[in-house]
Amino acid sequence: MTEIAVSVAHRLEGRVAIVVGGGQTPGETIGNGRATAILLARAGATVMVADRDESLAMETVEAIIAEGGRADAARLEVTDDEQHRALVARVVAEHGRLDILHNNVGVSIAGGDADALELDPDTFDHLWQVNLKGMWLAARHAIPVMREQGSGSVVNISSMAAKLAYPLVGYKTTKVAMLGLTENLALTNAANGIRVNAILPGLMNTPMAIEARVSQGTPRDEVVAKRDRRVPLGRKMGSGWDVAHAALFLHSDEARFITGIALPVDGGQGLTG
Repeated sequence: MTEIAVSVAHRLEGRVAIVVGGGQTPGETIGNGRATAILLARAGATVMVADRDESLAMETVEAIIAEGGRADAARLEVTDDEQHRALVARVVAEHGRLDILHNNVGVSIAGGDADALELDPDTFDHLWQVNLKGMWLAARHAIPVMREQGSGSVVNISSMAAKLAYPLVGYKTTKVAMLGLTENLALTNAANGIRVNAILPGLMNTPMAIEARVSQGTPRDEVVAKRDRRVPLGRKMGSGWDVAHAALFLHSDEARFITGIALPVDGGQGLTG
């Protein structure tokens, strides 16, 4: 899908961001994390792109630098508390502050997710470690810096799977839990000037969503067409750029009186029940 041509210059000038999950699954389209990292940089932020595969994070960084933006990459295993601590410490040492934490982490099919009666217990534990614990660990180290500053913005990427029917139990339950984490962090940090919100993407034409299904043997055109038909708005899935623009809004001063929300970015899919 094509990118929306919207001027975003200077909306985040002087701010420092960490985008967790800012690489992406290889594929034909752009992922939510990469699109968000690029857009935050276009808006003036200095972006630390963190990903478990540092080479994929570097691809995002190279795209940002090619446009004249400021970015660096770091390897991050989201289940490792010490790596989160070190990442935040590095950002503060290099830039003196941390204004934005963007948590773009989630795995389902590629992580072995399954029906509740078929899912292996160890896989269930792993999905919760990656999808939920990783977000909590990132916030655990970023928020103290933001408290000291008296400001900050955190956005957690959940999913419309939290609200709608979704057959795989690991992804469904962790995405619901992310909303509870978001509300808890929003309320307990509001007095410190920190805003915490969630985005719920619907059906997106991103590598994570499409490639896992193609790898199971379904032709790409069939996967895309089936998902497109389920979207009321234009009968077409959204893209990583749609999630990125929602994230830019929530991280910007335009959303300065918004905290604790779960924002659907779903083309009206949530209206279908």
